[in-house]
Amino acid sequence: MTTPSTGAAITVGAVALSFHRAAAAVARRVLEAHGHRVETIEAPHEQMFRLQASGQVDVLISAWLPSSHETYLSGYRDRARVLAPHYNPYCVWAVPPYVPADQVSEVGDLAKPEVAARMTPLIDGINPGAGISRFSAAMVTAYGLDRIGYRFAPGTEAGFITRVEQGIAAREWFVIPLWRPQFLNRRHGLRPLTEPKGLLGTVDAASPVVHEAALDRIRPEALARLDQLRLGNDGVEELDVWINADGLTPLRAADRFLAARPDLLR
Repeated sequence: MTTPSTGAAITVGAVALSFHRAAAAVARRVLEAHGHRVETIEAPHEQMFRLQASGQVDVLISAWLPSSHETYLSGYRDRARVLAPHYNPYCVWAVPPYVPADQVSEVGDLAKPEVAARMTPLIDGINPGAGISRFSAAMVTAYGLDRIGYRFAPGTEAGFITRVEQGIAAREWFVIPLWRPQFLNRRHGLRPLTEPKGLLGTVDAASPVVHEAALDRIRPEALARLDQLRLGNDGVEELDVWINADGLTPLRAADRFLAARPDLLR
């Protein structure tokens, strides 16, 4: 393998959600710190993996493996290198903290007549290609919630956030498909429900994926630093809060984060 020249252009792909943008911004700064010129592009889940499969994305930040995104990566995994995870996400269904835990503690409790009478039947989600959306659509049927009026509807990130904010402001009883890391966890203290059927997948490894065609262009020390980068769920959630609550751009949030952790760039 030849040593890439300083300044080789690298394309970083981020799934079009704020916390993915946050993690991708940190990865971009790592690559830039090692001399690369970086372009960041974003797309919904399935499209982003198709872009990398076709060679248009050098580094994808990040694939949630195995539960959420293995189905998208599997078609070209033999032409990619999966690095060590930057954080370890997982999916949940959650309710606002004012919904009593003694009445709603697991997903099956949503079917109790006294709970269903108060709970909003529409379960709003993000785009349909997300793992949490696929899981949630299956759960509505598996738990028989569709038979009593519940339904899952995918949507946009902005609509999803607005739905949570407005529902909590009105002290509405609702259930929301959620995940960690995500800023709404810190903002509202949403309470996860137990999901005994195991339909929400496992704790995933959120790993950067490097297309094999880019390996000759990425400096070895930059690739090593990306492989060693550990943000953790708390770190990504902190970045996500700065983006959504404080109004920072992903790159400004990454700069604030890295200013307190300069060792992550070296």
